[in-house]
Amino acid sequence: KQPESSHWRDCPICCLPLSDDPKNSSTMACCCKVICDGCNYANALREREKKLGHSCPFCRQPAPASEEEAVQNLMKRVEANDPAALRYMGIMCHNEGNYTRAFAYLLKGAEFGDVDSHYRLSLMYHDGRGVEKDVKKEVYHLEEAAIGGHTRARHNLGIIEERNGRHDRGMKHLIIAAKLGDSKSVAALKRGYRFGLVSKED
Repeated sequence: KQPESSHWRDCPICCLPLSDDPKNSSTMACCCKVICDGCNYANALREREKKLGHSCPFCRQPAPASEEEAVQNLMKRVEANDPAALRYMGIMCHNEGNYTRAFAYLLKGAEFGDVDSHYRLSLMYHDGRGVEKDVKKEVYHLEEAAIGGHTRARHNLGIIEERNGRHDRGMKHLIIAAKLGDSKSVAALKRGYRFGLVSKED
């Protein structure tokens, strides 16, 4: 059974589906919950009206006074094996160029079931950053992420199948990703339609 929503699932406050675009939400360093921009905005209005200090919309912990404090809060979640925190630390290390540490955090995040960690591991195996290039492991992590509803992972699987000449399988992956809102998959399906690889009924 294919997922009916993306791997981000729902905002824990308003319970509406989170956008697949991370620019439309924020990850809280205190509790590692992903909050939609609407709830963040509503919380900011509430604090302004009641003249309150800024706090997390979900757990109400006061906002960190510095970046150092934010990292300390995040590390507490990492020590508790919070999958989202492990992924976030992996992203931070990756952005700093420390690919070995990034791989270690993302691998642990994936072991605890974080879908986006699987996707990011697939990219590392593809690029050979922090680990040797390995197509089989790249595809494995893409499949794990796709099963969890990761639209970009599903898209990448579709492209891999296409390049390997398995057009039917490729189109099926792209259709699933497109239904979950992936714009790149929609564009790929349009190209497939022009070449007769997919029909409007599909």
